Amino acid sequence: EMSGDLSQILPPQALAQLAREWLREDVPNFDLAVADTHVVCGFSTKIEVECRNEAEAKEAAKAGADVIMLDNFKPEELYRVAQFLKLEFPSVLIEASGGVTTETLTQYFSANVDIISLGCLTQGCPIADFSLKEKKLQIYMALCEKVIAPLVKK
Repeated sequence: EMSGDLSQILPPQALAQLAREWLREDVPNFDLAVADTHVVCGFSTKIEVECRNEAEAKEAAKAGADVIMLDNFKPEELYRVAQFLKLEFPSVLIEASGGVTTETLTQYFSANVDIISLGCLTQGCPIADFSLKEKKLQIYMALCEKVIAPLVKK
């Protein structure tokens, strides 16, 4: 049985990751998801939103995401979208991810791209499943009770 303060049960990184996953699953609206994540995780946590297209990237940036991951964008589209985002939201960090290899890495270089992720750093490595999804409902309910409910009552 889960009891007590979640910050005593889970390390901050795990709690932040769970909040991000659950908000993405349960709250498809970026505005609410980003705002709620900032409330749960605090101002010092960077909120990264994985975006599959330009519309999602614009919505995530407008919602206040700190990092926009442009996932599986072709280099030409990446340049265009990253340039727009940097002009409209100068403080947002842009990450290129998906399909980037050591051979294609230089194709993703851009003054508007801050981070480039290489899947080869993790692909092929053995995995360890430490999923907490079986306890998701209990933890989520405790999170709502201990963190979100007091904020709503104010």
